Amino acid sequence: MASTVEGGDTALLPEFPRGPLDAYRARASFSWKELALFTEGEGMLRFKKTIFSALENDPLFARSPGADLSLEKYRELNFLRCKRIFEYDFLSVEDMFKSPLKVPALIQCLGMYDSSLAAKYLLHSLVFGSAVYSSGSERHLTYIQKIFRMEIFGCFALTELSHGSNTKAIRTTAHYDPATEDVRQRFGASLGSLSSGRVSIVSLAILNLKLAVAIALRFSATRRQFGPTEEEEIPVLEYPMQQWRLLPYLAAVYALDHFSKSLFLDLVELQRGLASGDRSARQAELGREIHALASASKPLASWTTQQGIQECREACGGHGYLAMNRLGVLRDDNDPNCTYEGDNNILLQQTSNYLLGLLAHQVHDGACFRSPLKSVDFLDAYPGILDQKFEVSSVADCLDSAVALAAYKWLVCYLLRETYQKLNQEKRSGSSDFEARNKCQVSHGRPLALAFVELTVVQRFHEHVHQPSVPPSLRAVLGRLSALYALWSLSRHAALLYRGGYFSGEQAGEVLESAVLALCSQLKDDAVALVDVIAPPDFVLDSPIGRADGELYKNLWGAVLQESKVLERASWWPEFSVNKPVIGSLKSKL
Repeated sequence: MASTVEGGDTALLPEFPRGPLDAYRARASFSWKELALFTEGEGMLRFKKTIFSALENDPLFARSPGADLSLEKYRELNFLRCKRIFEYDFLSVEDMFKSPLKVPALIQCLGMYDSSLAAKYLLHSLVFGSAVYSSGSERHLTYIQKIFRMEIFGCFALTELSHGSNTKAIRTTAHYDPATEDVRQRFGASLGSLSSGRVSIVSLAILNLKLAVAIALRFSATRRQFGPTEEEEIPVLEYPMQQWRLLPYLAAVYALDHFSKSLFLDLVELQRGLASGDRSARQAELGREIHALASASKPLASWTTQQGIQECREACGGHGYLAMNRLGVLRDDNDPNCTYEGDNNILLQQTSNYLLGLLAHQVHDGACFRSPLKSVDFLDAYPGILDQKFEVSSVADCLDSAVALAAYKWLVCYLLRETYQKLNQEKRSGSSDFEARNKCQVSHGRPLALAFVELTVVQRFHEHVHQPSVPPSLRAVLGRLSALYALWSLSRHAALLYRGGYFSGEQAGEVLESAVLALCSQLKDDAVALVDVIAPPDFVLDSPIGRADGELYKNLWGAVLQESKVLERASWWPEFSVNKPVIGSLKSKL
């Protein structure tokens, strides 16, 4: 990989246009090209470049500023665009099996251009296509090629109007098969099949956060406001408040994106086992574990994105409200992710129930905490972990994600114990199992599920950035990203850490807060280069204040003039002739 960077593969990773962002790019502690190659790999970068280039050069995907299509026309255009994607054949069925990570990569590329296009492609090819492939008989296989040529098109039909999350209550008859019998195993395998949609939504949410963070940080590096003297204004990114508002979400993008890819590969392993007829106990437990992770990671990703986009929009001031800068659209696009495939708060119950079931099994049968993906294996040390305390006394000792990992393990053990005891207390008081679980959700089960999935994200990203294959030149910046995401996420549980006794005194909370601010300061000069790794081409990003050249005001005026040309051609323009002098004034400023 290093040789590719040194060779200056400008066709794959071209240099950015010169402009106001040059100063920050020059101060970066690493090569953004080297990080892109490490994060994605050369093959994936070429795959994404092929998709982005095709979209930019195809008139069907041309951006039309100021043109508001009717819903009917927009749906028609979106259908034609989806059909064109299949005609390009970016990803064949064979490629899906050979390089499975190209599937979420394609969805992210399409979603960065237009979230509706990604949703339509995803539902048709993966949800409808995989349903025919996995559930159909041999005679249905003839439809697969027709699906990928869009000769037939899939839609979602819910057979019972009164049911959503309560899948057990759907009035569908199931017959027991004595040949397959170990109910737990069959249920575990079926749970895994419910996870694909939720895993996909994690990826969809993250792509929206990528775009919002890219726009807000490039804006923050070029927007100047106030300064140490009346004559000098500085970029707003230099202010600790702006760093604290935005840089944790940049770290979240990197951590959650890595987790999303790894969880997708776990799902692929499960589906391959199902396709090969694997009916082992491990396969069933894998399905249950993936179901628990997917049920909590969808809320985590969609809520983090929801909060992040709002923060990005506000951090861009009045420019954040401007429709052409896209932040409002991104917020609207992400909002449904919090609801479909299961309301977030309801889904979290699936994860807390999984953990409570494991603890009950251990208490009654003495079973060890073991899972195929090892996400719960640390619970074997449950009693000893609960005896631990936060003993870090300085900020310098806190700047590593290992510190947050230890705290998260204690937090999950504490919440698991408290939730289990609360559940049993409610039952002893006469509550039914249904009532007892409902009474445990708000203050116990919900934070338990979130802490568990946050721990898993932190653990996987920590292991990723500390593996021996990480180039020496990237270790520092990746380590800071890992530590920032971990400590920032942990800081939101400070009240629980104090309540349970892991934190004591003022110093613990102060050290945690100071460490987050210190990491933000250390990452400030790397922020633009880190954005350069994750941001799509300007055509796809489609935000004047987020363009790669950093020419903030020039790009804004240019976008306004483009829209004015659309208005001038509109049949109702004469009614608004009063605006023509204003447009002329804008032109003169250029």
